[in-house]
Amino acid sequence: MGWAQGRHALVTGGGSGIGAATARALAAEGARVSLIGRRREPLDAVAAEIEGRPFAADVTDRAAMEQAFAAARQVNGALDLVILNAGIGDSAPFLRTTREAWDRIIATNLTALFDGAQLALPDLLDGADKRLVIVASVAGLRGAAYAAPYVASKHGAVGLMRSLAVEYARTGLTVNAVCPAFVDTPMVDDSAARIARTTGRSEEEARASLAEMNTNGRLITAEEVAASIVHLCRPDSGAINGACLTIDGGVMA
Repeated sequence: MGWAQGRHALVTGGGSGIGAATARALAAEGARVSLIGRRREPLDAVAAEIEGRPFAADVTDRAAMEQAFAAARQVNGALDLVILNAGIGDSAPFLRTTREAWDRIIATNLTALFDGAQLALPDLLDGADKRLVIVASVAGLRGAAYAAPYVASKHGAVGLMRSLAVEYARTGLTVNAVCPAFVDTPMVDDSAARIARTTGRSEEEARASLAEMNTNGRLITAEEVAASIVHLCRPDSGAINGACLTIDGGVMA
């Protein structure tokens, strides 16, 4: 039996990338896992693999999220571990960034965290060893060109995490963030495709250029990020609160 046996873990963006890797890692520790995501097919695939429960919902739709959280509670009980992971990225020069792109990225990467935290907190404030982990980015700790909405959203994610960590420090809840650099996920695949379209390089060359932006010269794996999330969720990590755990191969060194 793992340390998470009998605990209910909810993961947003659970159908692929970091979310799927985290769901697998928590299930391996014995957790009952609820997966929330916009696309039903990948959610179903991961859920079948780990005997989890999928709940399709767009994280930018508050009403849909309320329904998904309620359904997850009905099936798996009160929430113990909540990982708010769903996110999107884009890149463009600031003066060519549209208001639509700004609104879309902020809605997914920041406002959805507000909604997810509010929906989870009634359970997370009831009991001991409760955990809220936000998947942010090293972009939340520094600036980056051609990614103003993404960087702003991730700075907001870090700020929200720190505020909640202080507000609830004397409860049984800890609130932390993981801040990866470039991770080998579908989001990086999309970034490589955009670079290839605008520069004429191949997608393989574009992926290599993104990997070189990590100090260790390679893409971080989703499993490496998941391992850090699981570490923050463990009962013996209760003194870690308000932390930004970087998984970046030395980018922020």
